[in-house]
Amino acid sequence: MPLTANDVDRFEGSRSRLEAIAYRLLGCAGEAEDAVQETFLRWQAADVDRIEVAEAWLTKVLTNLCLNQLTSARARRETYVGQWLPEPLLAGDPMLGPAETAEQRESVSYAVLTLMERLSPNERAVYVLREAFDYPHREIAEILDITEAASQQIFHRAKKHVADGKTRTEIDEATARRIVEEFLAAATSGQTEPLVRLLTEDAISIGDGGGKVPARAKAFEGAAAVAKFLWGLFKPGEAKRAMVGGAPEVYAWTANGDPAVVAVVDGRVVGVMCLEVTAEGIAAFRSQVNPDKLERATARWATTDHGEPLFNAF
Repeated sequence: MPLTANDVDRFEGSRSRLEAIAYRLLGCAGEAEDAVQETFLRWQAADVDRIEVAEAWLTKVLTNLCLNQLTSARARRETYVGQWLPEPLLAGDPMLGPAETAEQRESVSYAVLTLMERLSPNERAVYVLREAFDYPHREIAEILDITEAASQQIFHRAKKHVADGKTRTEIDEATARRIVEEFLAAATSGQTEPLVRLLTEDAISIGDGGGKVPARAKAFEGAAAVAKFLWGLFKPGEAKRAMVGGAPEVYAWTANGDPAVVAVVDGRVVGVMCLEVTAEGIAAFRSQVNPDKLERATARWATTDHGEPLFNAF
């Protein structure tokens, strides 16, 4: 029996929430959209008149689709070329989801999305549903077919795993822009000392090129090593311009709520560097340069009033 207009509306009313859940679970916008579309197909095939609470049914279907996807994704990432990092979402992207509470904002930060890669699929699902969407453990238990006590135990374990590596400091957009501008001024000063002063002693820099754009497979570690790498990264060079198709325009922006450097060539986002800021300084730089993971960022950039770039790199 085909869906009625009301049935479609019931689904569409949940779409944005489903996309936000799927993105947090999978770390990839394209895979999140596919999971939501598959959920719609399941809705289309179901006897929807017998489904009393559409949100609960849809969340259960979506979450289990994502759990299956996470299991296969882990196998794929074992053969992934270089480091795997999530797909960044630029400021204002609706897939970022709710941002009313510190927990909601933190759950979609680039640093936490990266840390969630440590979790098992079930741990990640419980963490996301509880921390970002405030689902009670009773409902999470029904979604995952576990007991309420198991949901509570899994959540505490997952939260500890994420908190062990988390030192993020929450900042507003104006402060984020100032931090990025200060960082870029130091990175282009021609000296490493100004950069070192901005970093924590144990700072790291890591990049994801997906085998399509050169990116070091092993992270740079320590303030001195990271500063030297960043100084070299922003140093002009013909080979760099050829690699990305021109001299990138560089902007101070936010991605996943974090301060970010966005590099753009002819309207195409060619790199997003997210900064993890702590009270002690910048603790991590995570750079996404895999073009497959920047398509949504490019589409978002085209609809954004981003003003003039700070400078042209390379």
